[in-house]
Amino acid sequence: MGRQLRQQRRGRGGSTYRSPSHRHVGEIKHPQVKLGKGTVVDIVHAPGRNSPVAEVRFGDGNKEKIIAVEGLTVGQDINVDGSRSLRPGSVMSLSNIPEGTLVHNLEARPGDGGKFVRTAGTYATVVTKGDTVVVQMPSGAFKNFDPHCRAGIGIIAGGGAKEKPFAKAGKKFHAYRSKSKAYFKVKGVAMNAIDHPHGGGGHPHVGKPSTVSRNAPPGRKVGRLSPKKKRK
Repeated sequence: MGRQLRQQRRGRGGSTYRSPSHRHVGEIKHPQVKLGKGTVVDIVHAPGRNSPVAEVRFGDGNKEKIIAVEGLTVGQDINVDGSRSLRPGSVMSLSNIPEGTLVHNLEARPGDGGKFVRTAGTYATVVTKGDTVVVQMPSGAFKNFDPHCRAGIGIIAGGGAKEKPFAKAGKKFHAYRSKSKAYFKVKGVAMNAIDHPHGGGGHPHVGKPSTVSRNAPPGRKVGRLSPKKKRK
């Protein structure tokens, strides 16, 4: 038998493959504050995210973290379910947001804190309002939302993150680790025969049928899985 395969090591877990949660600043979602007014006290970097995070202090003394938007500055006031001011960073129900407004971090269900459009530089557009609110997503698709779902006003900051070059492989390695993504590794056909079932040979080739049984043991279950039988 050869070395334990990459997908086996990753599936087992461990510090090598887990997201470094001790470095994360916390859960980022809409504040559960009704008719509240807060002040941005700081804008911080959040490992694992391309967009910056804004810390907001509310009148009751609580500090919440929200996704920072373009134009948001320290000392600026934002509203949560309050007045219908379209100030960047404010949080409002979709029923109160005018048509054509650019929004982000939309809730899938009222009160869940936001599930859609959370990536740096992205935004959605409120199209029409009625029994449901129609929103055009960043992909161009149209999606219906409950009018009581909340959304943030503005475009998420950090849109130029992808334009900045990594310059060297080490920076990309650490960036991928912060996001708990698998870093680039050599393919199986380029390995030695002892390291992978597809390894070995005079040139890079599988050397055997690349389709394996669904009942194959873990050390052999690589390549393409055989299709399931069709049920009548």
